[in-house]
Amino acid sequence: SSINICSLFHTMVPTGYSKLQEERLSMVDLGPEAVPVHNGYRQEPSHVEGRRLLDRAARSSMTLSDPADGAYSETDPMLGERRLSADETDGREEDDEDEGPGSGVHNMPKESPLAMALQILVPFLLAGFGTVSAGMVLDVVQHWGAFQYITEIFILVPALLGLKGNLEMTLASRLSTAVNVGKMDSPIEKWNLIIGNLALKQVQATVVGFLAAVAAVVLGWIPEGKFQMSHAVLLCSSSVATAFIASLLQGIIMVGVIVGSKKTGINPDNVATPIAASFGDLITLAILAWISQGLYKCLDTYPYVSSLVCAFFMLLTPLWMVISSKHPASRTLLYSGWEPVITAMVISSIGGLILDKTVSDPNLAGIVVYTPVINGIGGNLVAIQSSRISTHLHFHCAPGEVPDETKGCYYPCRTFCGTGANHRSAQVLILLVVPGHVIFLYTIHLMKSGHTTLTPIFMSVYLATALLQVLLLLCIADWMVHSMWRSGKDPDSFSIPYLTALGDLLGTALLALSFHFLWVIGDRDSDVGD
Repeated sequence: SSINICSLFHTMVPTGYSKLQEERLSMVDLGPEAVPVHNGYRQEPSHVEGRRLLDRAARSSMTLSDPADGAYSETDPMLGERRLSADETDGREEDDEDEGPGSGVHNMPKESPLAMALQILVPFLLAGFGTVSAGMVLDVVQHWGAFQYITEIFILVPALLGLKGNLEMTLASRLSTAVNVGKMDSPIEKWNLIIGNLALKQVQATVVGFLAAVAAVVLGWIPEGKFQMSHAVLLCSSSVATAFIASLLQGIIMVGVIVGSKKTGINPDNVATPIAASFGDLITLAILAWISQGLYKCLDTYPYVSSLVCAFFMLLTPLWMVISSKHPASRTLLYSGWEPVITAMVISSIGGLILDKTVSDPNLAGIVVYTPVINGIGGNLVAIQSSRISTHLHFHCAPGEVPDETKGCYYPCRTFCGTGANHRSAQVLILLVVPGHVIFLYTIHLMKSGHTTLTPIFMSVYLATALLQVLLLLCIADWMVHSMWRSGKDPDSFSIPYLTALGDLLGTALLALSFHFLWVIGDRDSDVGD
């Protein structure tokens, strides 16, 4: 029976990894003519052919059923071929200038600051309007029965909205790097990456949703000193179901964005992570409100419904684990990728506790509509920067090596002062903060949402808070991504969960402080919009 079950699982995934290795080996045997052209550059096989021939025997014997024995590191799925180190890159670029344009290696295409800004602007605005919609939805549902009588749901909000950073943006960053380094040119390898990563994401979403509910129960129970089992089961069911459904919908959308960006010639690092969050907050919050309110209505008449919902989605977890373990690109992360996801969930839950305590104060009710906006925008911008730095390191540095300018002690000017590609992107991103938030503030005002008047004092304090949040996040991203790469970890899988969770915590904490400051100085109009 176990053999039949394994055969059934094999039919659910594309052709095995062994066929992919045979395709690669046949390309080597055919010679340089078989090397594909990617983004207008033909990769010379001289610096990778030796590596392919040395690894030929080991790779040709690998199958889908090989166990995860530690042969892969976190960077191996994206680094199947050796990349040039920083010193080698500098020397190779000098040789290319002497030899002419026809001898270039597989390098990143050049981007002007204007082209970069235009590519980022549209998905940034889409993501911003998505967070504005989520804020307005949260402003409405805070008056629903489930949110009023089970206030721990507010602790779930940043943790579940943070799943887009833990899962969707991480998936977008990994696939963007795969596109840029040419790992999705082969149809077999492309579908191996996509299906393996989607299955891995469903496993992580279910587990993180359950742990987020446990954290919400604990954080809500400790200050109040009371515990109700029915409320705890409802929180677990709502969290797990929301995480599973929202992650599946957003993952499918994310794959379409990555594939579409590749076909249209747009750098997915610029558009994938913002689009991953464009409607992610709205979808997640709407699903959470709908499910929690529905289960709350069934709490007295059908108390067993919550337990059945939770059990159903938890029982699907082994299936997704089996599918993701069949793909080498996701098999390593299935065992080693839990640390950032769970840590980020805990950080976001602390931000949710701050939100819960702030919303409970009737004088600070206006914070609700702005929390998803400031958290979402900060997370979107830092995810773009993290994805771009990670792609740059995959191209120009071997794992464990970093460029010379990033060695030594970190200082904030290093992030923004310079003419490199990462410096220009940091400058562009910081320039988008104030105009973007002004547009979103007036959108909320025109929709007559929220409980706060847009006075000059309020706008000045809010914009200063948003600017400080993004400045801190970009500096942290510069230090964190290079530190992870130096330690041999793939930043695409490890940095974005931490950064978006820190964005949630910093955004919620700074916004709460700013509202307290406004209340102290006399800007008190929290009843606007009631």
